[in-house]
Amino acid sequence: MFVLAGMLVVIISTVTGYLAAHGELLALWQPFEVLIICGAAFGAFLVANPLSLQKRVFKLIPQMFLGSRHNQAFYIQLLTCIYSLFQRSRQEGFLAIEQDVEAPFESELFARFPDVLRDHELVEFFTDNYRVYTITGLPAHELEAMLDSELELIAEELVAPGHAVNRVAEALPGFGIVAAVLGIVITMGSIGGPMEEIGYHVAAALVGTFLGVFFAYGFVGPSSAHMERLGEQHLQAYLCVKSCLSAMASGHPPAIAVEAGRKMLPSHLRPSFLELSDLVKQFR
Repeated sequence: MFVLAGMLVVIISTVTGYLAAHGELLALWQPFEVLIICGAAFGAFLVANPLSLQKRVFKLIPQMFLGSRHNQAFYIQLLTCIYSLFQRSRQEGFLAIEQDVEAPFESELFARFPDVLRDHELVEFFTDNYRVYTITGLPAHELEAMLDSELELIAEELVAPGHAVNRVAEALPGFGIVAAVLGIVITMGSIGGPMEEIGYHVAAALVGTFLGVFFAYGFVGPSSAHMERLGEQHLQAYLCVKSCLSAMASGHPPAIAVEAGRKMLPSHLRPSFLELSDLVKQFR
């Protein structure tokens, strides 16, 4: 919601200032300039990035406007899910949860936490590493080192969409210049004609430069920064899972393991100690 409000502020403040200076609004209506700039920028985006990264960028767009799905409700489900799995494994042995870990998307246990299941990569990160620990019995420090190595790659992947969009923002002023140059080419073809027609073409060319800069710094650049923050918020979920797994491998009971994960969350997303305790009581 704040993203949409910010974009409206950018548009309204720019247009209002232009009109207050006695500008002609219709002079900014240059759809072919927009086609050149936006079409070229989108094409460059497709050339520069693999299909997998393109999909991740488009997947993040709804979260920009609707808010991150990794909110407090998500983390409550995540911590409760981890606790229930650890507790059952401790009480009944790993064989009791083997099918849940092997096929989490078909598990009745995981089905109780739909928000968690929607994050396929996080679920696989958790179950894969938990399976490795139960099979190998790795010491806590070796498990943590293995998790850290994997998280370095994951962190790069999570911020990659923001970086990809930022490169588009950096290119947009250049494409605005391209549109302006093409407008000047058209203007040169009108030399000798009415002055009104020449003035119209010059104005259209200058609008191309304006739109390239306006799109870059008013919309695409801030959107890339927002996507990077969404990636960083997503990484917090992985760090939470890592802390839970490391604490479990160190021999701590499930309640302490999820408490270690809870402390890794940002303060505005972290459920309180008492709130989490009340939620996990049903799984004891």
